[in-house]
Amino acid sequence: MSAAYTVREAVAEGDREACFAVRREVFVEEQGVPQELEYDPYDATAAHVLALGADGLPLGTGRLLYGADAAGKTGGDASVGSLGRLAVAKAARGLGVGAALVRAIEDVARERGLSAVDLHAQTHALGFYERLGYVAYGPEFPDAGMPHRAMRRVL
Repeated sequence: MSAAYTVREAVAEGDREACFAVRREVFVEEQGVPQELEYDPYDATAAHVLALGADGLPLGTGRLLYGADAAGKTGGDASVGSLGRLAVAKAARGLGVGAALVRAIEDVARERGLSAVDLHAQTHALGFYERLGYVAYGPEFPDAGMPHRAMRRVL
């Protein structure tokens, strides 16, 4: 947390819409991910986190899949969560928002009794996640037309 922003689980009215607005800006508009790929049925059951500026404007978001929803992405291990859809608005980059979102997602994972968190990182972001303790495994693969690697951090 910082005086410039706060990060919390997205549970208040309007929070999900704020999360989706950041994702639309970053993934759909900036990166050209088709909207039908960006939003999926997992959004309804995932835990979402939200970073808000001091002015209340959304700065970033991420989500955690857990239980049966995560098992398909984590090799069938229900004790491992799946971090995804991490996005920071262009105006908020470089402020530590991304790292704060990852830590908040890990906190949510711990609260739900998970032992580790997996993610699929765009290859340009590997260093960011490595600095947060994530370790890459397996080969590079395409997702939404961009190269990715699987990564995991034991909690």
